[in-house]
Amino acid sequence: MRYLLVAIVLLPLLGSAAALLPAPPGLRGRDPEQAVLRHGVTVTGAVLLLSIALAAGFDRGDPARMQATTDISWIPALDTRIHLGVDGVSLPLLVLTSLLTFLCAVHAYYRGPGGTPDASAASSPSSSSAKGYVALLLLLEGGTLATFAVLDLLLFFLAFETVLIPMYFLIARWGGEGRERAAWKFILYTLLGSVVMLLGLLLLGLRGGTFDMVALATDNGSSIGHTAQLIAVLAIGIGLAVKTPMWPLHSWLPDAHTAAPTTGSVLLAGVLLKMGTYGFVRIALPIAPDGMLTLAPYLAAFAAAGIVYGSLACLALARSGAGGDLKRLIAYSSVGHMGFVLLGIATLTPTGVNGALFANVAHGLITGLLFFLVGAVKERYGTADLDRLAGVSGGALYGRAPRLGGLLAFAAVASLGLPGLAGFWGEMLTLFGAFRPAEGLSRPVFLVFMSAGALGTLLTAAYLLVVVRRVCMGDGPDGGEAAPAVFTDVRGHEFAAWTPLVVLTVLAGLWPAVLLGLTDPAVQTLLTGGSR
Repeated sequence: MRYLLVAIVLLPLLGSAAALLPAPPGLRGRDPEQAVLRHGVTVTGAVLLLSIALAAGFDRGDPARMQATTDISWIPALDTRIHLGVDGVSLPLLVLTSLLTFLCAVHAYYRGPGGTPDASAASSPSSSSAKGYVALLLLLEGGTLATFAVLDLLLFFLAFETVLIPMYFLIARWGGEGRERAAWKFILYTLLGSVVMLLGLLLLGLRGGTFDMVALATDNGSSIGHTAQLIAVLAIGIGLAVKTPMWPLHSWLPDAHTAAPTTGSVLLAGVLLKMGTYGFVRIALPIAPDGMLTLAPYLAAFAAAGIVYGSLACLALARSGAGGDLKRLIAYSSVGHMGFVLLGIATLTPTGVNGALFANVAHGLITGLLFFLVGAVKERYGTADLDRLAGVSGGALYGRAPRLGGLLAFAAVASLGLPGLAGFWGEMLTLFGAFRPAEGLSRPVFLVFMSAGALGTLLTAAYLLVVVRRVCMGDGPDGGEAAPAVFTDVRGHEFAAWTPLVVLTVLAGLWPAVLLGLTDPAVQTLLTGGSR
């Protein structure tokens, strides 16, 4: 098992380097570009299979215990080690990352690195373009997997930062209109947040006497004073909040999603945002509990504000005449959904934190599917502008592409939290956690936050149903803009790529115990300082 986890982390990094070789070791294709894209599919597929094998061999009877561990001395002077391991908190995120990256590689293989017509100018069909794309995609996957697998504070920071550069170039090179500005905004926000976060990580490691996350979690902050915990959580929290993103540090996200290629948007929403919330659960909660207790009400306040703000922004974009972009609307919806995750963490209760972790995975599945579908709509219509999509004469999705329209409606109702689908459980458990927060937190204050979250669910249902009505049914006047002459429904490779996300969304909604059975024992252990 230990070698399995090491292989999962190292294989994408080795594959990234191999993609840049004159003849990458992927399967041969009809041309150099196809060969290197097939190499990406091969490597990400192998990582997915290894992740599934890791999940199959995981001891579900003791998910709170770190399994598949590797612990090798790295920098003895700092007591820094190459320490890897996986438990019930990190395992679902490892599998989710492997799955979404593989689906993105498949999408790029069939549709090209850019994926949408407006990115064609930036992604010419050359092998050098494909090599750069595959190398960046695999580097991004390796950094993300390492973030969820490492158990050393300094290694966590290095892995956390590794993903920034690949995502910057994916947006700047293969994105659409405004890609350079969006890429710079993304990198500046996240890098500045990371600088502050590094200071907090160093403070925890130096005051705790080690950078080992398991040892620090077991100590439960007893060797770190209250003031040091408070400063560390504040510094680390700012860096993590930027990546999550938490209102009002979210302004980089809509531009990045709007400009990014389809695969960039899928990975950004489905994987990268989870790194921020994972850091709160893995580092802040168990290592600096006193600091978290002091700052939890403020974190919950920002989370509740983000839920309402994100929903109102989406509702404004969805209304007729607003000229809203569908990708931008989904980006703002992520601000609201991730607000639920932060609210659950801020309750400091097993119920709330489990709800946050469940919402993390559900958001990755559902929003990943949404961005794939919006990319397909944009490819077919040549636009993601809601007014233009709704005004196409005879162009409503239900009439021209019923399967695509049905999938978009399914993803929308899953995102609004319909019972029986994955989006329901995370939001419900988060609200239950806010209804009765941890001891030491003001229950009346958290009841206000719970009410704000409940209002957010209603607003979410409102704007998503408006989107379904306008895009799938159409509400434009007769004689509007002509629909494309050639319009295909869901293609074979799209059906194969999207089906796993649909199936997992349904299974997680109908059988939540599969995921909660993994996370709950690990969360109980982290909150009580008994991490092993």
